[in-house]
Order: sequence, then structure tokens, then C-alpha cells
Amino acid sequence: MRQDDEKQEGVEEVEAGDSVTPEKTEETLSKTDAELAEEYLNDLKRLQADFENYKKRQATREKEIAGYLIEKLVMDIVPVMDNFRMATEHVPEAERASPWVTGIQYIEKQLEKVLTENGVSTIEVKVGDTFDPTIHEALEQTEQSEEDAEGNNEQTVTKVLQNGFKIGERIIRPAKVTVK
Repeated sequence: MRQDDEKQEGVEEVEAGDSVTPEKTEETLSKTDAELAEEYLNDLKRLQADFENYKKRQATREKEIAGYLIEKLVMDIVPVMDNFRMATEHVPEAERASPWVTGIQYIEKQLEKVLTENGVSTIEVKVGDTFDPTIHEALEQTEQSEEDAEGNNEQTVTKVLQNGFKIGERIIRPAKVTVK
């Protein structure tokens, strides 16, 4: 029944004297072509903007991945640095001038240089510094003497067990300390 209604309306238009001429058809087609061209142009602009946003997201993602890779590398190298440091701290006095010990110390400095060149820095901690839980990890606590306990609620670093490391402002490993 719907098709019959549409046919009836078309017949009524033709009967009313509204004829379809070739000029009207071309005008209608050219408007349609112009509208289509504008629609395609808008689609192209939208695609270009989407692609630019995609490239920006990918660049950001690559930076994040690079940061995580550097962090992983640092976490793998830091124990080696700790072992070098402990080894050089426990060298007997008679052997300190040995070329072998000097070579070990040189390798340690090379590793430190590689880390520094990749944006890694050591968290500087000294005995007597105030304990800061954001950059320190307390592994042991010694008892305060009565003189220290009176009027002083701050905990202080008494011994540095391992250095901490950070990339920029992000802490990779806190410094491991003893506090009182």
C-alpha cells in the first residue's frame, strides 16, 4: 500500500504541471556532486587529523616504552654495580695498588658512566641525613640514646647499606639505610 501512495503522489505532481526538465536534473546532479565533493573533503580532513593524532600517540608510547626499557636495564645493572662496590671496599690494603684492582675499579666507573649517560643518577645519602621514606628504605633501626631521644623526633641515617638510583625524578631503587 505504501508503494501505491508514492505512485499516486508522483502522478499528482506531473498532473499539476510540475514537469521534470533536463536543466533541473543537471542542476540537481551538480548540487549532489558538490555536496559529495565537500563530504569527501571533510572525510579526508578527518582522516588526516586522525592520522596525525595516531602519530602523536605512537611517539608518546615509544617514549614510555623506552623509559621502561631503560628502567629494566638499570634494575639489571644495579646489582652488578653493588657487587663491584662491595668487592672494591673489601680489597686488602696490600692489594689496593694492584693493576687487577685498578681494572675492577675502572670497570665500575665505566658502568656508572653508562648509567649517567642514560639519565640515571645516584641518590646521594650521607650518614647523619634525615630519613626520608620517599628516597630511603630503612632496613634496620638502631635504638636512640636518651640524649638523642629528648626533643628530637626525626630519624637519621646511621649507615648507608646500598645506594639508591633514580631516572629524572622517578625513583628506581631507594637507598637502603640503617636509621636511629
